[in-house]
Amino acid sequence: MELSHLIQDIQKIILQSRERAVRSVNTERVLMYWQIGKRIFEEEQNGKDRAEYGLYLIKNLSEKLSEDFGNGFSSRNLELMRLFFRTFPIAQTLSTQLSWSHYSLLLSIDSQDKREFYIAEIKKNNWSVRELERQLNSQFYERLLLSTDKETLLAIARKERIPENPSEIIKDPMVLEFLGLKRESSYYEKDLESAIITHLHDFLLELGNGFAFVARQKRIHLDGDDFYIDLVFYNRLLSCFVLIEIKTQKLTHQDLGQLQMYVNYYDREEKLPSEKPTLGILLCADKNNSMVKYALPENNRTIFASSYQLYLPSEKQLLEELKKEFEKRSEL
Repeated sequence: MELSHLIQDIQKIILQSRERAVRSVNTERVLMYWQIGKRIFEEEQNGKDRAEYGLYLIKNLSEKLSEDFGNGFSSRNLELMRLFFRTFPIAQTLSTQLSWSHYSLLLSIDSQDKREFYIAEIKKNNWSVRELERQLNSQFYERLLLSTDKETLLAIARKERIPENPSEIIKDPMVLEFLGLKRESSYYEKDLESAIITHLHDFLLELGNGFAFVARQKRIHLDGDDFYIDLVFYNRLLSCFVLIEIKTQKLTHQDLGQLQMYVNYYDREEKLPSEKPTLGILLCADKNNSMVKYALPENNRTIFASSYQLYLPSEKQLLEELKKEFEKRSEL
């Protein structure tokens, strides 16, 4: 038994040491590329015809550095290093939590606010490069902008502000392309639920910050009748339970009524006095906004309808939705 503990301790030491070594290598690589970009930029500023001289400089540098140090110094990569310095001109602002691959993806973003948002989310959630790429492709920032303003979004991402309104973290639509279900396929609600459980890690990332899985098909027994809540989560930022009901058909007012019953039950039977009111989300394929608006009380703060997409939205789609939302806000 003692030997087993010793082996586990040493394994932990080795793994932690390897992780620190990898982080150290990544940090040095990022700083090296930043310094290379800085020198290229400074040299370009001394050129008489900057555009022409810049092309000449990059081309010749690439040939020589590739000859001396191998791959990694193509003209494209050197241009990326130059852009890296220009985008992040202060070395002290670079984060040791971000690898060069993270920064390479972030350089494709032309908005400083949007870039800062993703950097904050990477640090807070320890996103891998693959996870960052997925969030960029799913227009994560733009979808959250549909429900809140830019300043609030950045403040929450930087942990400068705790979400107060559920709409600040609940996305509509939710993009579930990772489930692998085809748009044209016929499937039941239980199929979608099973796919979510299979890809629970990805679904939690899509839900957003602070969510933890609690139960699937949670049974409620009321006077001889059994009811089952599809999915139950808890959000530690909002300090409340979040119940999700899945609807693959068009949303009806009966669906909203059923979810309201589940929310009422949790508030009266499960919620602690110190916790905030339970939230309910109807995750539906087809949402009738007008029906949702008039089926729920005017001061509703606990029931939400969010449509889901089984494919990545196009930038054009999101921009159109953002435009509609901003026009709606300006009218208020």
